[in-house]
Amino acid sequence: MDEELKKESPSLTPQDNWDEQIRFTLWVIIAALFIRFFIAQPFVVSGSSMVPTFQNKDYLIIDEVSYILGQPKRFDVAVFRYPKDPKKYFIKRIIGLPNEKIKIVGSEITIINEENKNGFILEQPYVKNPSNDNIYYELKNDEYYMIGDNRPWSSDSRVWGPVQKKFLIGR
Repeated sequence: MDEELKKESPSLTPQDNWDEQIRFTLWVIIAALFIRFFIAQPFVVSGSSMVPTFQNKDYLIIDEVSYILGQPKRFDVAVFRYPKDPKKYFIKRIIGLPNEKIKIVGSEITIINEENKNGFILEQPYVKNPSNDNIYYELKNDEYYMIGDNRPWSSDSRVWGPVQKKFLIGR
């Protein structure tokens, strides 16, 4: 009976074990690279434009899948390629969505859209440093209005205009 089991049972050689380890390691590397490049990406905050929400040198993991599968939402904090130099990445809060009108007086932001023809004022509890703006902007079909939480110290859509969806990386 022992002879029959030996004949039926496959045995592993040291070479088989080595091949299996290499295959396993390659699959782990492929999975890690897929996650890193297509699902989540690390970023380090540089600057104070998002204080108090994020501090300079905060380490973030960005969800890249949400904007592939769905639409960006108002109040999302998003990482995007800077429209004037796409090699640079910025982080700001989305406050204006496609086809909306944005009216900013002081630190008060009014959004005018199809559902709110007279507009509504955004609640912004995350803003601790008010600004003194007087801006009106109409967004096009694929544009988002991005503003930093630290309003006086943020270079954002108030300065260089809206961001097209193609520049959004993740939230």
